[in-house]
Order: sequence, then C-alpha cells, then structure tokens
Amino acid sequence: MADRLRPRDAKDVETAVQWALGEGRALELVGHASKRAIGRPAQTDFTLDLSALTGVTLYEPEELVLSAKAGTPLAEIEALVDGKGQQLAFEPMDYGPLLGGAAGRGTIGGALAVNLCGPRRIKAGAARDHFLGFTAVSGRGETFKSGGRVVKNVTGYDLCKLMAGSWGTLAAMTEVTIKTLPKPETEQSVLVRVPKAAEAIDALVTAMGSSCDVSGAAYLPAAIAARIISSTIADAGESLAALRLEGFSPSVAHRKEALKNLLKPFGEIRVLDAPTSRELWRAVRDVAPFAARGEVAERPLWRISTAPNRGAALAAMIAGQGEAQLLYDWAGGLIWLLAERSDDAGAGRIRRATAALGGHATLIRAPAALRAAIDVFEPQEAALAALTRRVKESFDPKGVLNPGRMWAGV
Repeated sequence: MADRLRPRDAKDVETAVQWALGEGRALELVGHASKRAIGRPAQTDFTLDLSALTGVTLYEPEELVLSAKAGTPLAEIEALVDGKGQQLAFEPMDYGPLLGGAAGRGTIGGALAVNLCGPRRIKAGAARDHFLGFTAVSGRGETFKSGGRVVKNVTGYDLCKLMAGSWGTLAAMTEVTIKTLPKPETEQSVLVRVPKAAEAIDALVTAMGSSCDVSGAAYLPAAIAARIISSTIADAGESLAALRLEGFSPSVAHRKEALKNLLKPFGEIRVLDAPTSRELWRAVRDVAPFAARGEVAERPLWRISTAPNRGAALAAMIAGQGEAQLLYDWAGGLIWLLAERSDDAGAGRIRRATAALGGHATLIRAPAALRAAIDVFEPQEAALAALTRRVKESFDPKGVLNPGRMWAGV
C-alpha cells in the first residue's frame, strides 16, 4: 500500500482509520498541507490526504449558514460568500507564505482544526466561535456528529469547541458547518504615529475601551510598517498604531472622527481609505513582513498571546538586546516574534517571560530537528496535561491520529 491514503468520501475516511487501527499504524492528517510544518514533526506511518473531500454541500445566505466538506479550499468558500455580500468574520489568516508555501492553499477543515483567526478576533472571535457542527471519524474508527445548523444548538456536548484547536489529534473531520455574517459596506483605518511600543499599546487599549467599535488594532514598529506598504503608509523611521473601523459609511465616518479626537494626545494622525486599509490588514493578518523569504526564512518565528496591557512588557523581556523583530496585533495581546537563530530558538527566554507575565507561546516556524527537540506548543502543567491525555484517549486510545503533533506522547 502506498504511504499516502486518498479517501474519496467520508466512508473511505472511516475505512482508512479502521484499517490503520487494525494494523497498528499511525496516520498524519492533511488537507493541502499548508500548515504541515507547524507542530512537532510527524511520527506517523501513512498520510491521510483529505483534499478530495471538497465541495460546499449547503449554503443558505438568508440563514447565515454554510456546510462544506472538510477539504474545501477556504478561497473557494470566501469567494462564494463574498458574492452574496457575506464573509467569514473570523478572518482566517493564510499560513502558506509564512511557512514557505503558496498562498490560498488552506482548507475549511484545517482552519477549524487549528482555530484560525485574524485581526478581527478582538471583535468577532476565532474560528471556534463560528463553528456550528461537524461530522468526523474518531481514532476508534467511528463516525460521529456534533452540533447542527443553528447557533443556539443545545443537543449534547459542544464538541465543536473541543475540535477547534485540536490539530487533528482527536478526529478526522469530513464535513463542517459554519456561520457566515454580512460583509461591512466599507472600512477605514486610523493611524497614529507613536514611537514606543508601550505608548502605542496604551493608544490601542484606549481605542478598544471606547464606543468606536474597533475591528482591528495593531502596532507596527518602524521597520515593520515600512515593509508592509512603505510607499503608502509609512515614511522611513515611522512607527504606527493602526486601528480599523468597519460598517456602513455614515457610521464609519462618525466613529473615525470620534477616534481621531480620542487619540490626538498620542501623536500625529492620518486616515487610510478603504482599498489601502484592506491592503494593510491583509498584510497584518498574514504577517507578511515575516514571510519565508531570504534571510527571514532561516529565522524562528513565534506566536505569543498575552493580556494586551502586558504585551509591551512581555516583548521587552523577550527581545532583550538581540535582533528580534516584532509585530503586535489584538491591541498588544498577540505578538509575532521573529527570533534570532540559536540552539533553542529563544524558547527558554520566551517561556520564562510568559510564565512571569502570563500568556502562551507557539513556535510557528523552525527546522524539523529543532521542533522535535523543544516544546512547540506551550507546556502544560501536570493537571492540564493529564486531562489532555484523557481526552486524547477517549477519542483516539491507540494514538492513530497525528500522535505527538502537539506534545510528546499525546
């Protein structure tokens, strides 16, 4: 048998898992493999390729609900809902260029399995908050369903929340149902020239605490701002706090003026029109300045989450006097850190900082040997690790699905 299994439908997926279970084999789950390089290196015998499970099976724009097979490309779904004036409000990022791959290769199943989101998370939540239901095959070789096609579904446990962020370690999803939402009529971005991270994050937090209904809040240090859209957004040496406003044109115009008045004490202000604003936030969403090109591709990349008001202090503790580069999203609550090359990719310093100030860090990009040697995901305390093992054993007692991808032995 070939080392890649390509099921044509959900029944084939069930058969493949049952075969692997009977033969004592482990399976690596992939769609288009756009996020394959995240996590510990595969410890599997075969690849279960779900890319043939594709197609939208239900879309009711009036009900704001869409069902699709798990291997359906996100780009296809986004184009479909855009044609109806709707969007995936969790704004899923595209990991492809960040990991040295092609853009637009992600699937809806992969987006939900890793709980994707973008800058709009501060307003609309992550993928898990728009995940209504699914059909999947567990590591026991059993097909099961959870959830439904409405938001207020109270039948049984909310397994959608458990599957989102499980990275394919519990079950192979074959079909999913998600919520869609209306696309805003327009958007604008307010930029504030603020030279220091702590002051910029104060500005972002102030905006988030206002009634301006901000849907994106990022801090771009000068070097990062220059690499995103240098000719349009930033002059050389200019660090920027960026805030996005979305909605109907009169509302955006009113909130823009209110936000400008609120942020005047922080620095010089300028406003981006809708096309330029979209370009900016697409670059922030996909962390474009740290895409795997040239020298940047050789450096480890971390994704660090913390409380927004601790973002600047945590970054200062980690970066030290080195050559680390930073991009702040979620009003300082999400930090993308391009680390220096070292034996541990800076893991020791990062883990100490998150332990001291609160938060968690994931190593997004590094060579396979390094990902095998250190914790890629945040280490779990004993009680949580025991719970994680029990959940894994409930769904996949023989370790058939993506064993060890998140933590060794799980």
